[in-house]
Formats: sequence, structure tokens, C-alpha cells
Amino acid sequence: MFQDARLINFIANSLALLAVAALLLGVLVWVAQRPYFAITTMRLQAAEVGTELRFVTASSLNEVVKDKLRGNFFFINLDDTRQLIETTPWVRRARVQRVWPDALTVYVEEHQPLALWNENEMINTWGEVFEAYAAELPEGTQLPQLKGPDDSERLVVQRYAEVARWFAPLQLRVSELALSPRYAWEVTLSDGMRLNLGRDPAADIADPHGRSGALPFAARIERFVEAWPRLAHTLNGRTIAHADLRYPNGFAIKLAPVTPTPSK
Repeated sequence: MFQDARLINFIANSLALLAVAALLLGVLVWVAQRPYFAITTMRLQAAEVGTELRFVTASSLNEVVKDKLRGNFFFINLDDTRQLIETTPWVRRARVQRVWPDALTVYVEEHQPLALWNENEMINTWGEVFEAYAAELPEGTQLPQLKGPDDSERLVVQRYAEVARWFAPLQLRVSELALSPRYAWEVTLSDGMRLNLGRDPAADIADPHGRSGALPFAARIERFVEAWPRLAHTLNGRTIAHADLRYPNGFAIKLAPVTPTPSK
């Protein structure tokens, strides 16, 4: 009889505690869902201390997340919010942090544009393709145009760095570097000269990044660059329109037309 009474008291106390816990939980959920905790502010900061954001603005960020955020301060999914923010143009990576009681701080790492890529995209300094508007670049910014098949971004960036390094001492920049679907290269320099470099040995080996084919590729350019001083002296002011570097023991050039000077 005594044991039955203890069991009944234990059950009654447990039920009472469960009822109080359920009541407290209901009150907490009710309080957490009050409009006071709705996300009303989104603060934007650069992910790297001491830097400023150049392309991502609060207005562009709000345009993306507008009407798409789900949940308030307590219930918002930070990972889903991060993925949503990373669809904003110029945002490479983002980190989202709650700020009591109704705000979010978004730390943004921007894409650093290296070049224009194919038709309507850009490629960043990490060799990653992203979508952005070239019109948003600072006035006077000149980016080279890189072109290539899908999944060739890293190889094209690698080759661009090689070509730029070879021609920098000649005070020439790479304006365009194109890789055809057959993995043939063509370069246009800042003075308008076009270089035909032929097929890339990287297309014929298993290594997709072309490391084994880098030396033959560089050798073609090196041969042309080393001959440049003598070549420029021989041309006596004439400019080269096109140079074919595919020959095993040399190269062929085509001179630009001579502009006639008006006679008196």
C-alpha cells in the first residue's frame, strides 16, 4: 500500500513538472516569435580586417535577400542565409553572425577581378569564374579578355601569367588570350600584335593543368622574345600585325600595313 502511494506521488509530481516545463516552453516559443525579434537590420563588413568593400553594397545585398529570409533572430538558419548571400554578384564567400536582438552582421569576401571570361563572366585571382557586371568596375579599369572551353579556367589563367611575365620587359600587356576547343592558343598584345602559339601539349596528356606542357609552351614565347631586340631594329619602326610561333625552328611574321603620309 505504501509503495503504491509513493508510485502515485512520483507519477503526479512528474506530470506536474512536465506540465510546468511545457508551459515554460510554450511561453519561450511565444516570446521568441514576437515581432521584436524579427530581422530588420543587416550590417555589411569586409571579411578581412583593414580592407573596404569595393563592389558589394548594402543595397545590392538587400535586393538579393529581400523577401527570402526565413525566421527571426532565434530561428533563422545562418547556413541557408550564407548560401543565399553568396548568390549576390561580387560575393565570393560570406559569413553571417546574429546581433541581438534583431540584426545580422554579414562578413563578405569579394571576388577580385583578374580578367573578363568568355562572353558575360569574369574570372578572379583564384582562377574561379563568377558573374558580375563589367560596368561596375572603377572607371579606367582595363581587364584582359580570356577565353576558353568549360573547365579550362585554371589552365588559361596559368598561361596568361606566363605570357604576361614574358612580355612585361618589352612594355607589352596581354589584351586577349584565347584557347580554342582544340586547345590552340592565340594571344593579342596591347600594341595590337596577334601571336599564334598553336596547340597546347597539355591537351595530349593526362594532367589537366598542363604542368608537363609548360616548358614547350614557354619555349615558343622565349624564342620570340629573345629575338625581339634584333627584330625591332630590323623593322625600323614598322609594326607587326601577326606572328606565327608554331614553327619548330623559328617563327613567321606579317607586318602591319604602312599608313601613307599625306603629301603637301
